[in-house]
Amino acid sequence: MFRTASFRLSAVLGLALLTSGAALAADCKPAVPDTALIGAGKLVMSTNPTLPPLQFIDQSGELKGMRVELGKEVAKRLCLTPEYIRIEFSAMIPGLQSGRWDMINTGIFFTPERAKLMYMIPYEKQAISLSVPAGKGATVTKPEDLAGKTVGVEIGGFEENKTKQLSEELKGKGLAPLTIRTFDNFALAYQALRAGQVEAVVSIDGVAKEYADRGDFDRAISGLYATPVALAFAKKDLAEAALKVLNEMKADGAYQKLFDAYGVVPTDGELALAGPGM
Repeated sequence: MFRTASFRLSAVLGLALLTSGAALAADCKPAVPDTALIGAGKLVMSTNPTLPPLQFIDQSGELKGMRVELGKEVAKRLCLTPEYIRIEFSAMIPGLQSGRWDMINTGIFFTPERAKLMYMIPYEKQAISLSVPAGKGATVTKPEDLAGKTVGVEIGGFEENKTKQLSEELKGKGLAPLTIRTFDNFALAYQALRAGQVEAVVSIDGVAKEYADRGDFDRAISGLYATPVALAFAKKDLAEAALKVLNEMKADGAYQKLFDAYGVVPTDGELALAGPGM
């Protein structure tokens, strides 16, 4: 089922060889104090593994994907043990604020409003796509073709907000609005599309492309509302340490190698930290 993503994953097996000298040293010491972590010596990350090839569960039950590999590499270079908590997106920000995990690593879209609540490092570019049943792609070539249709989307995220915006834009053009159905995660939304319970699903470009490449659904429209995707943190010192690691990965080539292996586009320019009071 995940052969495409697994093949891409095999292309990045050499990533572990590109770790920093500190991470390979026998006397490797955590690059952040225990006070910056919810558990000493660990980097606890939340993820919603329903977005192949970026984050998903393979047939053996293992957590895989580009963002999973990125998180593991960040942890390794910080001399921390990576630990993932699988959780729905709607719980991500409250869980970060309540100290359930150190870092959101699920491809959270960056917005100035979110940067007032937590420290964010935009690192990846994503936009929104519209998936339709296989063979139906030719019937939806522009957003206006969705007027009056029932559309599925994951609840509580950037994609839901933009789906509502799209519906309002259609109304502003004198067209019928969307009927929006929300789901706990994208896997359920795509199951509903397969079952004919919705006529389209709004997701990010990378996920819609993966399903299209497998032949499961057509990616009818892509590239809508392009916005940076970020890692998010509650503690500023941990965020600063992660930013340093990402810049090291850019300098030694590991960053671009990982992105290229999965066909993901990094953000333009230098990486930077945004957050409360910054």
